[in-house]
Amino acid sequence: MSAELPEVLDAWRMVTARRCFEGTLPLSSMSRLRDSLCDEAGEVRYQIGFDRDALQVPYVELRIQASLPLVCQRTLQPFLQPVQVEQRLALLPADTDLEAAEAGLPPGYEPLPVPADGALRPAELVEDELILAVPVVPISPGSEALEQEWPATAEELQEASPFAALAALKKRDR
Repeated sequence: MSAELPEVLDAWRMVTARRCFEGTLPLSSMSRLRDSLCDEAGEVRYQIGFDRDALQVPYVELRIQASLPLVCQRTLQPFLQPVQVEQRLALLPADTDLEAAEAGLPPGYEPLPVPADGALRPAELVEDELILAVPVVPISPGSEALEQEWPATAEELQEASPFAALAALKKRDR
């Protein structure tokens, strides 16, 4: 295991060597994720392991833990969203037909096209998984939903009726 994460790795060499990396990254270093956060403070713990499975499919396995500072859309208050991701990405040459390759992958794998030179940016993989883990509508755990009934008035119900306009025309014709 290595604590220092290189900026660029050769994915094919990492698979052959069965390398693993473990450490932390600051949230402030993730420029694409920052737009979804209300604060840049905090760290992400990661484990990245390269290997081949029993079917000889090369993969990178990501284990990520973080607490993302988000704004609750019910209360408009900041809160920490716990995130735990475990993802296995099958490493495929970039010129591979992804649809056909994805159909042939074992269950639980996602395809990851890798350029011919094998260049892979592991910090970007971590950031990608965190971006996917951010909820579309962040809601703080424990915040109560506004469950209020707003009954329609008789006038609103009549206006909503498709025959209300016909009734008004009928009254005019008399």
